[in-house]
This record gives sequence, structure tokens and C-alpha cells, in this order.
Amino acid sequence: MQETVTYVEMTARDQLIAATPVPGLALEPLDRTSPMVPDILARVGTPYGWKSSRRTPDEWQAWFAENPRRTFALVTFEGEPAGIVAYDPHDHEVEIKSFGLLPDFVGKGLGGYALTLGIQRAWELSSTARRVWLHTSSFDHPNALPNYHRRGFHTFKTEKATRP
Repeated sequence: MQETVTYVEMTARDQLIAATPVPGLALEPLDRTSPMVPDILARVGTPYGWKSSRRTPDEWQAWFAENPRRTFALVTFEGEPAGIVAYDPHDHEVEIKSFGLLPDFVGKGLGGYALTLGIQRAWELSSTARRVWLHTSSFDHPNALPNYHRRGFHTFKTEKATRP
């Protein structure tokens, strides 16, 4: 199947256009060894065919080993797990490796503020970061790319790809 992969970036903290706060929505650190990490990433990614939705235990180990600095944050709503953000901090940039809400929380007006919190945290992860970036697919939620643009991200590259 053909997909379009869109890469977006923010090159300064002040480019963030914060969404209206949502009472009860928070972002909490999540230890990379927590079993919640693969569980929530798999559940978030299943509707969109993410690799996380079908990784074996060995593939999870390899994924964690790709970047020992990879960190995670749990999106919570009224104390319940609602989503996740995975970050790959580097010396001068932070990639948001994954961002998403659990299916029960999609379509409830939480995504904009959850992304705002996730971007704020990304900038905090590296004092020398000159950009925060991520990529999204045309198979992701249809509001994903518009949400990224509304938060201040700018497209810097698009690619056509074939997904098996």
C-alpha cells in the first residue's frame, strides 16, 4: 500500500503554539523498563498499523537498544493512562519517536493539549536542542498532521513509501 510520510520540525521553542489546557490531562515520566511502554505503544499503534503493534519481545529489545537515551512520558487523563510519547534525545535535536492516544481517548478533544505537553517536554530533554521533529504517515489518524501544524511544526520533507 502506498503511504505518504511527512516530516515536520520546530526549530525554536517559541514556535510552539500551545493548545488550550484540558483540565485533568497531564504528562508524567514513564520508566523505559515499565511494561506499560510496549503495551501502550502497541495499543496506540494498532489502528494505524504501527510496527509497535506487532513487535515480538526480541524486536522490542532491539528497539530499546537503538538509542539508550530513549525516554518516555505517559499521557494521563483524570489519572488514567490515555497515551504515550517516546523521545529520542540527541545532542542538538529531539525526535518525537512516537506520539499518540489510546483508542478510547481519541476524538475527545485531548490531542492538541497532549501534543503541547509532549512538545514542551521534548524541548526540556536537551538544553542544546536546536530542533524538535517527528514524522507522520498518511495511515495515521487524519487529525495528526493538522494538529502538528496547529502546534507550530513546519513540514520539511515528504516521501512516498510502500507499506507491506
